[in-house]
Amino acid sequence: MSDFAGMEELLQDFLMEAGELLSQVDNKLMDLEKRPGDKEMLNDIFRGFHTIKGGAGFLNADNLVALCHRTENLFDKLRNAELTLSPELMDIIMAATGSVREMFGDLSQSIQPKAASPALIDQLEAALHGQFSAAPGRAPARPHPPAKAELPEPVAASFEPAAADDINWEALHAVLTGAPMPQPVVAPPAPAPVATPLASVIEAARPLVHPAYSAPADYSAPAPAHTADPVQDLPTGSRGAQPAQNLQKETTIRIDTVRLDQVLNLSGEIGLTKNRISNLKSQIVHGKIDQETLKALDVAVSQLDLLVSDLQNAVMKTRMQPIGRLFQKYPRLARDLARQLGKDVELVLSGEETELDKTMIEDLNDPLVHLVRNAVDHGIESAEERLAAHKSPKAIVTLSASQMGDHIYIEISDDGRGMRPDILRRKAVEKGVIDAEFANGMDDRQSLHLVFLPGFSTKDEISSVSGRGVGMDVVKTNINKLNGKIDVISVPGQGSTFTISLPLTLAILPVLVVRLNNQSFAVPLSMVREIIPLKLKEVQRVSGRATMVVRDEVLPIRSLARMIGWESKHSPAFGVLMHAAETTFILAVDGFVGRDDVVIKPLSDIKPRGIAGATLSGDGSIVLVLDMEELLSNVGADTPMSLFTQG
Repeated sequence: MSDFAGMEELLQDFLMEAGELLSQVDNKLMDLEKRPGDKEMLNDIFRGFHTIKGGAGFLNADNLVALCHRTENLFDKLRNAELTLSPELMDIIMAATGSVREMFGDLSQSIQPKAASPALIDQLEAALHGQFSAAPGRAPARPHPPAKAELPEPVAASFEPAAADDINWEALHAVLTGAPMPQPVVAPPAPAPVATPLASVIEAARPLVHPAYSAPADYSAPAPAHTADPVQDLPTGSRGAQPAQNLQKETTIRIDTVRLDQVLNLSGEIGLTKNRISNLKSQIVHGKIDQETLKALDVAVSQLDLLVSDLQNAVMKTRMQPIGRLFQKYPRLARDLARQLGKDVELVLSGEETELDKTMIEDLNDPLVHLVRNAVDHGIESAEERLAAHKSPKAIVTLSASQMGDHIYIEISDDGRGMRPDILRRKAVEKGVIDAEFANGMDDRQSLHLVFLPGFSTKDEISSVSGRGVGMDVVKTNINKLNGKIDVISVPGQGSTFTISLPLTLAILPVLVVRLNNQSFAVPLSMVREIIPLKLKEVQRVSGRATMVVRDEVLPIRSLARMIGWESKHSPAFGVLMHAAETTFILAVDGFVGRDDVVIKPLSDIKPRGIAGATLSGDGSIVLVLDMEELLSNVGADTPMSLFTQG
């Protein structure tokens, strides 16, 4: 039986409010470390902890109350100037707040939290008497090595190279060029996927997208398969910032009542318009089909269309949450890791008020954890290296968010050592990831994207923090699952910037609907640049493949029919200029229907290759939504020149 039988609702309210309070306390502690004499901030921190202690006492969580009380005593001595804040004392305080968060994890399982570790209690008691050292479980800051006259070569975020047989060569080719490798390395053959007839796919999709089907209206990308546990990868002392028990997704959301009032008002307006249309319908059924009645019906339908659009936008806004609720987790993570590595790093946040779909905010946590840790661990040099390079000993890592149009852009930048493309290429060749000829054909931008390959690493040793070569692979995989993109810019000696581009929401996807053999397919509009006619006289032959020159750029033509395994019996009439998987190409189709905003229904019992889901068009027909990232892994999708010579 639960330790909190009959108090579940109170417990959930406490966890939500106390969790936000503790996050605010953590962030204020970061600021307090910069301004240790700020009495008002100390009072705010004290009040926050006191509120948490009061709620814990109401729930009879005695161990949590005891820990909060001891930590409160430390804050009280700091307020009264009986103690002076130091990095060692802050380590102990941070260890205490981490233990409090771990206790929240126990409470979320409806069990009484376990007592704090004896080592932490001893540290707190010693600190109250002015005697403290490194927090329990945390390695003391390592002494800086003596400065060297010659700085090491700037390298990329470190990832340990995998054995040659473990490299996904097709994925490498897709990431870099989208064209076949000149000298592919032989790997153990994978079992051929079982082809699914398109008719079966459409039949399987029909009940999922039919209006009578009661599936949920919103779509969330399937949870990616994690190759690394972000909690286990956290350094000692920062694990408390995100305990394993709290990794489960929340199913509740806080919504401003103003937004709910807007939804309610629009619902009422729609009800009135529906009644007006019903009345006009009754008049028409009884023979009143004069010009005035038809005009009134047209006005009512137009009004209903406008109201439904407004309601859709209002409902979508209820899912939007400020990304600052996610960002506030990372200053502590950066601080703890910097202390462990003996570096002086400040994480600067901006654009915290930018709003993003709640589902996407939750799925962004793992990628941002890896990117922030990467910037602190690999991007930032030691204090001695920074001084030798005439930089400030304190490094700055910036995490920012902004909205442009219907996309959100998140940037993680540092002022560290940067990455050199030539070193990345050299390391890749040394480890057998690519051959020398392939490396020579890569430009600097493609070379920087080597860091996203599974197992790629420039580090020769594995540490407790990194070196296994899974972090950036996880980042790119998770971002792709959110229909987003990630890019990297780096200047040696000045730093690196990783930019994530995401759609505002996953619930509704803007698409371009194209036609192929009388079947409709949808491609994400974010990948579409323009639509062009495919004329035989403009198609050129390059190595037996069809290409076309668009604004002085030679682009490959890829047949949608060949991508999905259909036989092409005639030349495609149109091309969709697309940019995906770090390459630009022309998608050859028979025709197009137009732009649309669709709600994707995932196909639960059947997963054909290259199909992300299905939706319903305005005329009631099934539209299959294409997974372009998966389709582009088919290196044989380039259109043969012979297709344009057929009738």
